[in-house]
Amino acid sequence: MGIWLVLFVAGGAASSAVSTRLKVDFSLPGQPGTKTAAAIEREFGNGGFTTPMLVAVTAPAGQTITGHEAEVGAAFAASGKALPNLRVIDEATATTGTDKGVFRTTDDRTAFALLNYPFEHSGAKGFALPTKEVTAATTKSVPSGWSVGVTGEDVLAAGDSDGSGPGVLLEVLLGGVGALVVLAFVFASFLAFLPLVVAAASILLSFLLLLPITYAIDVSFIVQFLIALIGLGVAVDYSLLLVNRWREERDHGKDNHEAVLEAMEHAGKAVLFSGVTVAIGLIALVVLPVPFMRSIGIGGAIIPLASVLTTITLTPAILGGIGPKVDWPKIRHESQASRSWTAWARGIVRHRVLAAGAGLLVIALLFVAFLSIKIGLAESGSLAKGGPAFSAFEGLKKGGLTTGYLTPLQVLATPDKAASVADELRKVDGIDKVIVSTDASNVRSGSTVVFAIPHSETVNSSSVGPVKKAKEALKDNAAVLGIAGVGADQIDFLKAVYGNFPLMLSIIAILTFFLLARGFRSVLLPLKAVVLNLISLSAVFGFMVLFWQQGHGSEAIFGVQQTGAVTFWVPLMVFAFLFGLSMDYEVFILSRMREEYDRLGDTDEAVVEGIARTGRLVTSAALILFLAFVALASGPGTDLKVMATALGFGILLDATVVRMLLVPALVSLFGKWNWYLPTWLGKALLLKAAPEPAVALAD
Repeated sequence: MGIWLVLFVAGGAASSAVSTRLKVDFSLPGQPGTKTAAAIEREFGNGGFTTPMLVAVTAPAGQTITGHEAEVGAAFAASGKALPNLRVIDEATATTGTDKGVFRTTDDRTAFALLNYPFEHSGAKGFALPTKEVTAATTKSVPSGWSVGVTGEDVLAAGDSDGSGPGVLLEVLLGGVGALVVLAFVFASFLAFLPLVVAAASILLSFLLLLPITYAIDVSFIVQFLIALIGLGVAVDYSLLLVNRWREERDHGKDNHEAVLEAMEHAGKAVLFSGVTVAIGLIALVVLPVPFMRSIGIGGAIIPLASVLTTITLTPAILGGIGPKVDWPKIRHESQASRSWTAWARGIVRHRVLAAGAGLLVIALLFVAFLSIKIGLAESGSLAKGGPAFSAFEGLKKGGLTTGYLTPLQVLATPDKAASVADELRKVDGIDKVIVSTDASNVRSGSTVVFAIPHSETVNSSSVGPVKKAKEALKDNAAVLGIAGVGADQIDFLKAVYGNFPLMLSIIAILTFFLLARGFRSVLLPLKAVVLNLISLSAVFGFMVLFWQQGHGSEAIFGVQQTGAVTFWVPLMVFAFLFGLSMDYEVFILSRMREEYDRLGDTDEAVVEGIARTGRLVTSAALILFLAFVALASGPGTDLKVMATALGFGILLDATVVRMLLVPALVSLFGKWNWYLPTWLGKALLLKAAPEPAVALAD
C-alpha cells in the first residue's frame, strides 16, 4: 500500500507532463504524399499537411465583386497577415489559364481565396486553427456592410466548437459514474468503490510508464484518451473478476487470507492471461509503417499491462487488509451460482444447434454490410450541420463551388514549368479547375505549388480516381516534384498500411493461439477463440458501415450525417483493441469452464457451471467498458466518435451474442474435443500438468 501511494502521487504528476509531450501526426514516412507535404511545409512554412482554408468575402445585395477588386484584394492580403506563416492565393496573385470564375461565385457577389496555414504538431495545443484570427483580420479590411466567412475541410471538421470537447477528466468522471452504478448492482456493498480505486491507480501508473516513452518516440495525442477511458474499463473489469472470486471463496467458508489466495490462484491467473492477450493485439501495431499507429500500439499496450499489475498487487493488498470491513452491507451472496444464468446455460446446452445457428445468423447479416465498406475520411456533409464554417460553405456551394475545393491536389513543381504542368492537369478527367501562382509568396527555392481542384472531394477509396489519374499523367514530368493532399494521403495509406495488415493479423493470431493453448490446455478452444474473434470483428465493421458510412443511426444519436466512408485508421485501431478486449471475456468464461471440467469431468456441466458463475460478471464488465466508450464518444471530432461507438458495439456484441450464445453452444457441441492437447504440444508449452489422454476422445 505504501508503494502504491508513492506511485499514485508520481502518476498524477506524470499525467500532466505527458499531455504536453503528445503529438498530432498522421504522416506516412517514406510515402510520396508525405514526402511532398513535408517539402511544401519546409519551403513555405505552411500547407502540405493541411488543406487550405477558404476565406470568402460577400458584397451586400445589389453590389458585385466587379468594381471592388482592390478592396477585396486588400482584405485577402490582410487575412494572410493575421498570423505568421500564412500564405494566401487569390485572384490578384494567381493565374487560372482558361479556367474562369475560379475565385468567384456565379452571381459575382462572393470572392474567396485559398489560405494555407501551418500544421500544429503539438498535442498540447489541440486542434487549434487560425479561424478566429483570420476572420477578424479580414473583417477589419472589407468595406462596410460586407460579410466574411471562413471554411474548409478542417474548419468544417471542427464545426462551431473550439474542438476541446468535454475534456479527458470529465469523460473519465462520466465513465466512472456509470461504472459505479453497475458495480453497486453487482456487489450491493461498499466493495463497489474498490475497483474504481484500483482503476484510478492503474490509469496514473499508465501515464507514469508512458512518460519516458514520450522522450524516445513521438506519441499520438489519441493515447491519452485511450489510457483514461479504456484504462478505466479494463482495470475495473479485472478488479471486478478478482474481487468477485474472493467474495465467492469467503461465502464458501474460507477465512480472509485463504480467500485471497484462492482468488489469486484462479481469477488472478485469468486476469494475467487476459491482459497479455490484450497487449499482444496492440503491440502488433508496431509492424505497420505509420508512426502514430505504432505509438498507439506501444502506448495502448501499457493499458492492460498496468491494469494487470495493479489488479494482482493492489487489489489483494486491499482485500487482505480491509476487504471484509468494506463488504458491507452484505446483501448479495456468492455461495450459490446465479439461478437465472444457470437456467440460461442449461437452455443453451439443450438447444445448442439452434443457439449456434442464431448467433451465426446475426453475425452473418452484419458481415454482409461489411462487404460494402469504404476506407477514407468523413464526407463534408457529415462534418458540420451548423456554425459559421457550415454557413460559409453552403453559400459558396450555392454560388457554384463543388466540394472538390475542400481537398485540392497540391502539386509541387518548378516555377518555370508550372503553366505547362497546369495544362496537363486540365486534361485529367475529374479535375475541374487548376490554379497557378508565381507570386513571390508562392515561390520558394525554385519551387511553387499548383492547386488542382477535383470535381468532388477526394476523401475515400472510391473517390480518389482523379488523384490516381493525375499521378499517372504527371509521373514522367521532370518539372513535377511531387503531389500532396488528402487524396494522395488516402492512396498512400491504403497501400502502405492495409498492405501490411495480413502480417499484423498473423502475428496477433499466432501469439494469441499459443498463449491461450497454454492457458486452456487445449488445441480446439484457442483455435475457436481466434476464429470466432475474427468473425465477430467483421460484424463490428459491418455495424460501422451501417451506422456511420450509411448513416443509419449516426444522425439520430450524434446529429452527424452519413460519413460515406469509415475513417482510414479506425478499422485498424478497432481490430487491435477489440481482438484483445473481447478475448478478455473468452478467457474469463473458458478458464472457469476448464476449472469446472477438471473438477466434474463433464463438458455440459462445465458449460452450465462456467456460465452460471461468470455470466453476470461478463455482462457487467462489458456494460462498464461500454459506458467508458460512451464517455469517449462524447469527445471532440467525428473520428473519435466512430472509434468509440465501434468499440462499444463490439464489446456488447461479444459479451452477448458471442460469449453468452455462441461460446457455450459450440463448447457443448464439441464435447470432449474441447479438452484435447497433444503430449508434444503440452511439453512445448512448458505445461506442468499432463494433457488430457487421447483415449478420452473415444467417449
